[in-house]
Amino acid sequence: MATDLLINAASYEVRIALIEHGNLVEFHVERPTEKGLVGNIYQGKVVRVLPGMQAAFVDIGLERTGFLYVDDVHISTDAFEKRLNNCGGATACCDSEPPESLAVRTPGKSIEDLLKEGQQILVQICKEPIGTKGARLTCHITLPCRNLVFMPMTDHIGISRKMGDEVLRQRLRKDIEELRPAGTGFIVRTVAEAATREDLEADMEFLLHLWSEIQDIAEKSKPMSLVYEDLDIILRVVRDLFTPDVDRLVVDNPKTYQRVLKFVQTFAPHMYNRIFKYDQNAPIFDAYGVEMDISRALDKKIWLRCGGYIIIEDTEALTVIDVNTGRYVGKNDLEETIFKTNMQAVREIAYQLRLRNIGGIIIVDFIDMEVENHREEVFRALSEAALKDKSRVNILKVSEFGLVQMTRKRNREDLVNMMCEPCPYCGGDGLLKSNRTVCYEIFRRISLGAQKISGPSVTIKVHPKVAGMMLKEEAVTIHHLEDELQKSLTIIPQKDIHMEKYEIVWQSDDSPSLSKQQKVRLEAQ
Repeated sequence: MATDLLINAASYEVRIALIEHGNLVEFHVERPTEKGLVGNIYQGKVVRVLPGMQAAFVDIGLERTGFLYVDDVHISTDAFEKRLNNCGGATACCDSEPPESLAVRTPGKSIEDLLKEGQQILVQICKEPIGTKGARLTCHITLPCRNLVFMPMTDHIGISRKMGDEVLRQRLRKDIEELRPAGTGFIVRTVAEAATREDLEADMEFLLHLWSEIQDIAEKSKPMSLVYEDLDIILRVVRDLFTPDVDRLVVDNPKTYQRVLKFVQTFAPHMYNRIFKYDQNAPIFDAYGVEMDISRALDKKIWLRCGGYIIIEDTEALTVIDVNTGRYVGKNDLEETIFKTNMQAVREIAYQLRLRNIGGIIIVDFIDMEVENHREEVFRALSEAALKDKSRVNILKVSEFGLVQMTRKRNREDLVNMMCEPCPYCGGDGLLKSNRTVCYEIFRRISLGAQKISGPSVTIKVHPKVAGMMLKEEAVTIHHLEDELQKSLTIIPQKDIHMEKYEIVWQSDDSPSLSKQQKVRLEAQ
């Protein structure tokens, strides 16, 4: 089946879907009020140097200061090349996004030797602000184009590891070596497999001219100001995802369609005839079945074809995935049932990580497998499935408890956090106190304050569901409490009160300065 790239563009939101074999595998969304920042270059000002963390906070004019590690300020060429190779190849982590230093300290200069408070510094955002964290910054500027990524601060040539033809790799390396100015760095992207020397030269000329303009602007810019803004999500996705593997690029907006045509005609004219304007009555995402896939990607529980399911739960720094047999009972024996469920879960997990853009530390709790070969097979299947992912993924072997620890590079908010917000009722917990728990909490509060009650009655204002339980299932308890306190309890349902909240009102004379008719209110905290 064909691979399609769909662009649904509106003034208030742009949504982009990559469809492979009829399945949604990547989904990108951007709104004008929440525009992406990765790739932007700023004239920053160092506001705080942290020797204990070997890092600095840099004000770039955003709501929160950016975070700059020492190795993103200074790193030797040898160390830089070693890091690229440790990523799994020359451009494993840079093929479709700016390279980012790994969390491994390189022996060398300290942050206090390189930066001082108040110092101006040119930085680029390499990771979006996520949650309460500011943007991750780097001084190693990178400028991507169709076939090349330009690294003006580094003397290095890299070739995408996805190019398996060694003869082709050597030819491309030779071409770049002959074309590049001395002291500059370039990475040849995977899409450049079919690029000619003239294509590489044109990209290089464009990137060098762009860098010259950026330098001129930076010299005139004030601190905490934007120097260069990367392409918007539409052109960025066309640049990075519209590869020879994509059969059709379909756009539903006339103006966006013309922009894409002009961009592709400039940077990839051989792909021009693969661009189509969508002109059907049904919305483009409905016609391709994308809306249903997006809704499914927001669910915590995902059913497998065999009848099992996986549960995806996320925290601020960790995502946990639990695998269960669910309705699947197997045919022969328990171990076979478990193995088949885990194998189906592997494919779904790799798919969901890519679709939802889940990053950071990920723990997968597979169903326990007694057979060692089964654990090895699950690990191999997960590793193979992760090869399709454009983000860097590291996976450890399955433990004896059936756990797999893995990491996936996080460079922007995941899909759930981007499209959803915490429930205003439960505060994002996903749980509420039961009605009975609230009832007993109220009874305890009344019993503890019994000595302060001087009036003949106590009024309790609660949610209707809690009131219903108190008047029906807990009616006997209410009568016992009235007999014990020698007071009457009046329960008033209130629709506008939170299910966990309540208000207790009685008359008190515990203070000389208060009248006996003074009302005292106790509210749930």
